[in-house]
Amino acid sequence: MKYGIVIPDGAADEPCAALGGRTPLQAARLPAMDAIAREGVLGRARHVPDRFLPASDVATLSLFGYDPERYYTGRAPLEVVAMGVPLGPDDWAVRCNLMTIVEGRIADFTAGHIRSEEGAALIAALQAELPARFPGIEFHAGVSYRNAMIVRGQAGAVAPFDESTRTTPPHDVPDQPAADHLPEGTGARLLREVMREAESILAEHPVNRARVEAGQRPANAIWLWGQGRAPSVPRFSELHGLRGAIISAVDLVRGTGMLAGWTRIDVPGATGYLDTDYAAKGRYAIEALRTHDLVCVHIEAPDEASHEGRPEAKVEALERIDEAIVAPLHEALRVQGAYRILICPDHATLLRTRAHDRAPVPWAMCGTGLAGSGLAYDERSALEGGGPLLDPGWRLMARFLGRADE
Repeated sequence: MKYGIVIPDGAADEPCAALGGRTPLQAARLPAMDAIAREGVLGRARHVPDRFLPASDVATLSLFGYDPERYYTGRAPLEVVAMGVPLGPDDWAVRCNLMTIVEGRIADFTAGHIRSEEGAALIAALQAELPARFPGIEFHAGVSYRNAMIVRGQAGAVAPFDESTRTTPPHDVPDQPAADHLPEGTGARLLREVMREAESILAEHPVNRARVEAGQRPANAIWLWGQGRAPSVPRFSELHGLRGAIISAVDLVRGTGMLAGWTRIDVPGATGYLDTDYAAKGRYAIEALRTHDLVCVHIEAPDEASHEGRPEAKVEALERIDEAIVAPLHEALRVQGAYRILICPDHATLLRTRAHDRAPVPWAMCGTGLAGSGLAYDERSALEGGGPLLDPGWRLMARFLGRADE
């Protein structure tokens, strides 16, 4: 049996006036996703337990079949797995966004979706100066605005952070005053001081001067959040006897897959944004089926469209996922023999708020041993005609693999 998973990040949403009172999933033309829902089963899953912020870190763990209540330690540790940065038992990882602050407000948590090459130069400048002022910290470049800071600890020393440490994802507070959402609790002073000191380094950096001259947003600030220690989860192959592969341009998602023991497959042209090469992701997924039992393809574009408040862009991203990834992957699975395919977002991202939401998300799966629902793939169909809500959502994986009651 072969398995395919497609994660259209943040695809679930609310009815939107700009789309005629429809959600993006309802407004988009999605023949391949609709076919999966009609031919198979449809339902909802709740991937974010109440005590967690609705975000891709917790939700991706859940989607991959791991209970966040048991395995989640923080967002940044999952990302640094993909960066190849080792964490010792006393070390902490912290997400470091390059971002734009204008008149004290969070104007753009992506710094205009800064290119990875530009971001790497800025992170190198921070690494060259800040560790001397704050011993034990390191900066590591990731993809675009998504980077990491490591705080190296010492055995027996007081931990730099604890459960009282509270940080805010900047994508959840667009256009709000930055001062209202600064870190609080243990370690907050360190995080605030590093953020403040970084401003002067970034302000006159050649990368930012060039961006301003080109009419682009400068990365004039960093935002530190998502702290945590090294996670540990059982290998997916040990749990299910399957060899998996992960295709994503986002370190968080591919790091989670790598933590589970899946093969990381990097796709040229995959950007983690609306301009990603959808067709290349589809081709690489089909090729990966030859050597893997399960292939998971994650696409960030719908989430980014919601964060920017662009309904038409979100519809377009969903349609391109359907045409260039879902349709060819489903056909490749179908012709090779026994198979199953699953479509499921990690979480909802609302155009209205431009932020993540903890609402249950619709899933659809079809293939060997699954009967037809006759329904389209969207939030309303899943609510009114789908199966029972899977809560906790991490049980969805066992259902997909045929290891739970159908």
